[in-house]
Amino acid sequence: MHIQEWLETVPAVSIYLLVGLVIGLESLGIPLPGEIILVSSALLASQHGEVDPLVLGVCATAGAIIGDSIGYAIGRKGGRPLLARLGKRFPKHFGEQNIAMAERSFEKWGMWAVFFGRFVALLRIFAGPLAGVLQMPYWKFLIANVFGGILWAGGTTAVIYYVGVVAEAWLKRFSWLGLVAAVLVGLTSMLVLKNRAKKAAARVEAEGTAAPAQAAAATD
Repeated sequence: MHIQEWLETVPAVSIYLLVGLVIGLESLGIPLPGEIILVSSALLASQHGEVDPLVLGVCATAGAIIGDSIGYAIGRKGGRPLLARLGKRFPKHFGEQNIAMAERSFEKWGMWAVFFGRFVALLRIFAGPLAGVLQMPYWKFLIANVFGGILWAGGTTAVIYYVGVVAEAWLKRFSWLGLVAAVLVGLTSMLVLKNRAKKAAARVEAEGTAAPAQAAAATD
């Protein structure tokens, strides 16, 4: 069963709790499809009056902020050995290459890596635990965590909700033409965002590779 169809069978209160829990666990450092659950729930809210988009956004934001904060505390207490254990358990997400890339992002951007990391799937999982492992001051982490959580969770809910409302109106008026247009816009936006994220990650990785080389050349 598709996740959207499954959500339609669940009571509104359960959807709020599910969204907050899944996003909280993902932010804590457990690889879960938080973004997919949030987008599907926001679309559901745009089509069914039982799901309140405001309550949904608040639950998603609370889950993101609380989950990240717990992840920070765990990372600060567990330190590097925690990353090593996570790497063995989740090699696809916590492999050495991914951790190295995330560390370079934190070293370069600091608290902005926590803020903008909300919008990148990999950094969204890493942000809390890695900020704790790297001993980022908690007040800096908290500011970035709160504002990033509000913008990502609340903003995603609002945008997807209103897109769903508009798309439904278009579909009623223009039938399949509206559907084709909505799909094309969605695909184009997704490809642009993925391309930008890949370029940003490539730049960070290139800078991280160039730094040791420059240091070695200087010593020679």
